[in-house]
Amino acid sequence: MNPVHFYKMSGCGNDFIIIDNRRSVIEESALTAFIVGICRRKMSVGADGVILIENSDTVDFRWRFYNSDGSVAEMCGNGARCVARFAYLNGITGPELAFETLAGIVSASVSETGMVKIKMTDPVNLEHDRRIILTSGKYAVGSVNTGVPHVVMVVEDIQRTPVKEMGREIRFHPDFAPAGTNANFVALQPDNIVAIRTYERGVEDETLACGTGCVASALIVSHKFALPSPVTLLTRSDGYLRIFFTAHQDTFSDVYMEGDARLIYRAELCEEAWHDGYTG
Repeated sequence: MNPVHFYKMSGCGNDFIIIDNRRSVIEESALTAFIVGICRRKMSVGADGVILIENSDTVDFRWRFYNSDGSVAEMCGNGARCVARFAYLNGITGPELAFETLAGIVSASVSETGMVKIKMTDPVNLEHDRRIILTSGKYAVGSVNTGVPHVVMVVEDIQRTPVKEMGREIRFHPDFAPAGTNANFVALQPDNIVAIRTYERGVEDETLACGTGCVASALIVSHKFALPSPVTLLTRSDGYLRIFFTAHQDTFSDVYMEGDARLIYRAELCEEAWHDGYTG
């Protein structure tokens, strides 16, 4: 491959490499190794995921979203905000846009300040007070698919919660096999702000933020504590996301997420950026 132009962007601390692939600049045969290679921290650019913008026959564009391990994810809220601003900054769209994801069509509105508001797909498979058994005991959790599957556990001390250990156990729990799930831990703070920490499937570690996890947590917590829309969440990066929704008896609709989409830098990837991960 020739050098590949890209943007490095961050949504609330969740960072992405975004590439305009409408002219097929990425070789499909080397795609997985390419993604894993460039997502390596310290050895390459480093990122939680890679987003490819491609042509769409129905809306402004479609995306392909990949976790840092090369696996495909249907949806990523923080990534959606970043790709929307990327498209706007590069003249691919105007400030109001829509794009295809595996979870459905996502619409977005980009402001001049760098804030982006996106309309999420309607949540499905919502369960409250679901019982699961972990090595440390029995727990009641909420679960919902907000584009990707999430489990939400309310905890008393968000700082001392062993997110990586419990998160990994929930992520690979047989109750959520074979696809697995993301795991979110939340605690209600003063002024009804919800502190959140997330173990992300595909990254296989705690991340600084997870957009779809914030949506899932806002919906579960709003039901549990009777919080009205919008719900504000404080992520591990100390950034805030606001989740808007319409609540019904058994589900939610008109779900929106609002937060930042920071442009970190623009550059080009040279072959050495992914060479060690290249397998031919």
